[in-house]
Amino acid sequence: MRLLHTMLRVGDLDKSIAFYTEVLGMTLLRRKDYPDGQFTLAFVGYGDEAHNSVIELTFNWGVDKYELGNAYGHIALEVDDVYKACEDIRARGGKITREPGPMKHGTSILAFVEDPDGYKIELLSPSRND
Repeated sequence: MRLLHTMLRVGDLDKSIAFYTEVLGMTLLRRKDYPDGQFTLAFVGYGDEAHNSVIELTFNWGVDKYELGNAYGHIALEVDDVYKACEDIRARGGKITREPGPMKHGTSILAFVEDPDGYKIELLSPSRND
């Protein structure tokens, strides 16, 4: 397993991208709109996603502000096989909160588990195209 990205919900995507790229010196790695889901994802980081952990900025259309308590999203881990990882985690007493399967508005295979405090951890397969 390896740490992929941390997701943050943002109220102004352009302002956030400017902060992470211009103020912190990261690079905008990719950006994609999901019209059916009414959200945009932008990924920023200090290196390519194949070799580095990055930040996913999520802009939900029509939402311009979040309360501090709900701005954090999840930690993502890459696993060789999402289905097998869930079996192994469940066998070790872990709680699967979203069974493995395709992303709701995309095709990447993912699942979510929950830690003892209720924080979500996303499991993603290496072959992703969303």
